[in-house]
Amino acid sequence: MAVRAIRGATQIDADSRDLLLEATAELVREVLDRNALTADDLISVVLTATPDLTSEFPAYAARLAGLSDVPLLSATEIAVPGAMPRVIRLLAHVETELPRASVKHVYLRGAAALRTDLNH
Repeated sequence: MAVRAIRGATQIDADSRDLLLEATAELVREVLDRNALTADDLISVVLTATPDLTSEFPAYAARLAGLSDVPLLSATEIAVPGAMPRVIRLLAHVETELPRASVKHVYLRGAAALRTDLNH
């Protein structure tokens, strides 16, 4: 068993609590599904939001999505001029048999443009 890090991101259309909850839950589900993981495989998850998203904590959305006993942390991304707006990012630390090259990183919605090299 190895510890691996999985990246992901999604973008929402507006700073809306409902949109943030929905998109974060979708991102969590996709990371788990694409990597054949369950919540029990997660060590911890760091979630960030760009400074223009203040309607809810992404970690709260992940809790609602079923990560009830996984250590979670929400943080704000740095405000880089010209950066993509309204983005929620995820960095999950997992225990898995997957080799590093087989880990599937997940970039959804408009955030798919951020890392076309990793979104496979």
